[in-house]
Amino acid sequence: MSAVIDPNAPPATTHGEVVAIHAKALDTSGRFLVSARHNHFVSDAKASAGGPGEAVQAGELLLSSLASCGLALVQKEALAREVWLTRTEVEVRFERDPDDGTRYREIRLDFAIGGVELTVAQALVDAFTGACPIYNTLRRGGPIRANVRTLP
Repeated sequence: MSAVIDPNAPPATTHGEVVAIHAKALDTSGRFLVSARHNHFVSDAKASAGGPGEAVQAGELLLSSLASCGLALVQKEALAREVWLTRTEVEVRFERDPDDGTRYREIRLDFAIGGVELTVAQALVDAFTGACPIYNTLRRGGPIRANVRTLP
C-alpha cells in the first residue's frame, strides 16, 4: 500500500525538543519555588532587588546552565573520542554592562581539563561550543518573548 500525498496540504512542520520549567512566588517576597520535572528548588532575588539573597539567584542559574551544558558535552565528546579525562572543571562568569544594566558586557567560560594535551582539550571545548543550544542562543541572540495572562 502506498501513501497518497495531498499537494494542497500544508507542509509538515518539524518541532525540536520542548523543555519547560514552572516557577511561582512564595510568601517571602523575592523568594521563588522553581520546578523542573520532579525536581524543586528555591531561588531568591538579590537583596538589592528586594529579595532575601540567600538562595541561588537568576544570573547564577544562567551561569549554572552554561556550566552544566559545557561539562556534559565535553565529557560526551571525550567518550566519543575514547579519551580519558582525569579532571574537568569550568568557571563561568558574567560582567554586567556598566552603561546598560539590562545586559551583560561579557559572559566567559574558563575550562580546566586534565589528562589530555591542550589541542585535545580545545577540541573538546569546541565540540561544546558547536553543540550547546544555551551557549549558541546567548552567543547569537535569538527570539524571546514574554506573554501575560491574568489569574482569578
